[in-house]
Parts: sequence; C-alpha cells; structure tokens
Amino acid sequence: MIARLLIGAGLLALSAAPTVAQDFAITNATVATGDGSEPVQGATVIVRGGRIVAAGAGAAIPAGMQVIDGTGKWVTPGLFLAMTSLGLLDADGVGESNDTAARNSPFGAALDVVPALNPASQHVRVARDGGITRASVFPVPASSIFGGQGALVDLGADGDMVVRPRAFQLVALGEYGARLAGGSRTSAHAVLRNALREARQYGADSRVIPGGSRPATISTGDDIPIDTRLVDTQAERDDVLLTRFDAAALVPVVNGQQPLYVAVERESDIRSVLALRSEFPRLRLVLVGASEGWRAADEIAAANVPVIADPVDDLPSSFEQLAATQSNVGRMVRAGVKVALGGLAGTTGDQPRNLKQFAGNLVALTKVPGATGLSWGEAFAAITSVPAEISGLGSRAGVLAPGAAGDVVVWSGDPLENASAPERVFIDGVEQPRDGHQKRLGDRYRDLDESDLPKAYDW
Repeated sequence: MIARLLIGAGLLALSAAPTVAQDFAITNATVATGDGSEPVQGATVIVRGGRIVAAGAGAAIPAGMQVIDGTGKWVTPGLFLAMTSLGLLDADGVGESNDTAARNSPFGAALDVVPALNPASQHVRVARDGGITRASVFPVPASSIFGGQGALVDLGADGDMVVRPRAFQLVALGEYGARLAGGSRTSAHAVLRNALREARQYGADSRVIPGGSRPATISTGDDIPIDTRLVDTQAERDDVLLTRFDAAALVPVVNGQQPLYVAVERESDIRSVLALRSEFPRLRLVLVGASEGWRAADEIAAANVPVIADPVDDLPSSFEQLAATQSNVGRMVRAGVKVALGGLAGTTGDQPRNLKQFAGNLVALTKVPGATGLSWGEAFAAITSVPAEISGLGSRAGVLAPGAAGDVVVWSGDPLENASAPERVFIDGVEQPRDGHQKRLGDRYRDLDESDLPKAYDW
C-alpha cells in the first residue's frame, strides 16, 4: 500500500472493534424478514449467539435478555450487495490502490480476489454504514474474458471479511467479452468453449499436456466422451491455450462445483449462454447484467438460471442494450426468474448504499401505467434473501429466520424510502461501529467550532 500510516490506523480501528456477539431483542418494531413477505408491525426480533432465534409478532423474549425498544423503527436483515468491488480499491483513479482488474496478467480464470481484499477500505465502511452487511466481490475481466474467482464477504469491522473464497468464476461475453477476445462474439465463444473443454480434460487427466500411453477416451460422468490421447507433437502442444493454473481453476466450473457468472446483456447473447449446457450440462450458470433479459425471460426461467440484474437500467448505452427497460426486473420475476439486484461496483459513482433506492424505484414502478415493478416484499428480497440464495448462502443470510446469521439493521423508517437511514447495524450479532470517513467529516463540520479543525489548519 502507498501510505503505511493509513494502513496502521485502519488496523488499529479494526482491532478496536467489538468481536463478541451480543444477545438482544428488538421489540415493537416494523419487521421485514427479507423472505418476500410484507412487513409486520409491532413485531420482535431475537438474536442469541450471533444467530437469529425468532422474528415476528408474539415472539417470547428470554428472561434477562437485553431489550431494545424499536418503537417507530424498522428492523430488517442486512442488505446483500451482489457483484461489487468493495475491498479491492481505495481510490478508483489511483492505479496502485486499485486491484479490481489485472490488465497485464498472464492469468485469467486463476485470479483470486481474496489476497487483495482490504477490510479497512473506506468503501467497505461507507457501505456498512448504509446497511450493507454481506456482498459478493468480483474481479473485472481484463487480460482475458475470464475475470477470475470471486468471494463472498461480510462487512464486519474485523480483520477477516472472507466468508467463502473462490465462490464463483466470472466470464464476460457480449460486446465487452468480444473486445477482450479479439473483436468479435464469435471469438469470445470459441475462447470460452475451448477453455471449458481444456478444463474438462485437465480434470480428467490431471494434466493439460499428458505424456505416455493412455486410453483414448474416458468419461467425466456427463456421458460425454473426452479425448485424452497423448500430446505427442509440438503442434498439439501449441493447441493448448490455457495455462495449467487457469485450467485447474476452471475444473470446478465444468464439474458443476463452482457457479459460472456470465456477464451478458443482449437477448441473443443470453440465449447463446443458455445453450452452453447442451455441451456442458453440469454448468451452474448465473446471468449478470441481462438488460434485455425480459425478452428471454421464459427461456431463462425454464433453464432455472438466476439473474443478477443492473437495477432500473433503461438507457441503451450500447447496441446490446437497445431493449433495456425499467420493467426488465419486474417482467423477469413475473416469468418466474429468480432476480437479485446488483452491479453497484463500489466506486464513488456507483454508491452501493443506493441499492435500497433502486429497490424502492421498482416498488414505485408498480404505480406507473404499463410498467411492471415489484411488490415491497419482492423488491426487498431482491437485495437481501435472493442474492444470498444465488450466492449459495441460502437461508443463512439475507433473512430474519431461525438459524440465520444475526445480520440486523435498525432503520429510522421504511428502508426503501430515501429519507430513511440505518441507526444501528449488527453483523453476526455484533454491533458495528459507525466510523466511516463520511460520517466523521459530517460530525466534524456539523458546527463552526474551529477546535474541530484538523491540525493542518493550526497555522
């Protein structure tokens, strides 16, 4: 890092954070559980040992437990930010502090965000102050169509934010993938299919370039014979495009052990992605972006492929988004597609804490003639339980249900209203400090008392 002093200060702040889960109950609040149901007034949430014990009306509070009066407040699970760069950058325009993309790397699929994650990043703190408690962090494809392996994280004020490393693999298709692959979608698909075939063979052979005498074919369990004949000539060696590191990273993808997140926007591109399963039936696909998803919604639903959609994306900034509409998410949900909101990368312009505002916009869309939006419960689930489910955390996050993580946010009002803000944030039952840089600046300049000015102003 550039500034050792700043790192030291960040580590001190982390070490000073509380680490012991609190047992508490919040009573008399309006509670939204995040499971798609509508909020319940006068309800109670009980957390013990870092887990949700009960949530709803009439929950019995254990004797001696700390009670927080939630009168006039809303209580919800923490927001889940899908597809973000939180923890991978400090200043977006300063290359040395930006680990979101490895433009000159010899690797693609093998890249792993975990070693670069910085829990002390101000972006993490600002997002946490906005009620976001968990996220999926992705590496941006840059040196190839493969971005690498993303991670699931929590935003707790401690030194370990990784919940699940190597949680998914990201590949870019569409216009962006075409540019990375040589200038055409035809090349991007050829690169992808070749990579998956090489990974499948690597998984079967345990070697990208085998040697010695072996049977000509074996089976991977997909009832698809794999050619494992030996590479005996230099020409055959030259046909292997992946490094061993990248091939090994893609083995869990072709085996169905690791989801493949595919960044794609256009209707025809979406259908081409769905068709990949005819050759690679074990692929666990997740569509990312999908601005024209509504036009292929029936096919997406039939394939049981979830979507992480850019919220309220209605401006065609490229030819692959000509059919973008604010009704995209609502129409996909109506067709039976599992849709989460995401794509707010974490930089100044994207502002992850605006996630709740976009969800609120989808609720407001239900009042626009001819438009298709979401109910309040559906919209809130799209930023809590649905992204958690897509990520593989299932009922362990994004929901107030017995056994789920004690990620609880107390709001001043309806969280989907812009005027509402988090007042208390708990992650795994631990109350989090409200110490983001923006809050500290606000506190400093709340009045004109010059004693609050930093030392640099003394002279």
